[in-house]
Amino acid sequence: MSKKRPKPEEIVAKLLQADGLVDRGHSVAVAIRAIGMSEVTYWRWRRG
Repeated sequence: MSKKRPKPEEIVAKLLQADGLVDRGHSVAVAIRAIGMSEVTYWRWRRG
């Protein structure tokens, strides 16, 4: 069974969560790992 694609609201929530960590002084790489996302996915969502 394939994985489901996250809903747009879930994508926005994850990106905002990562942005919040970056605003608090964490690096982007640390913020991405803290929310349990791969860097490739983060940048793909950010670009999209």
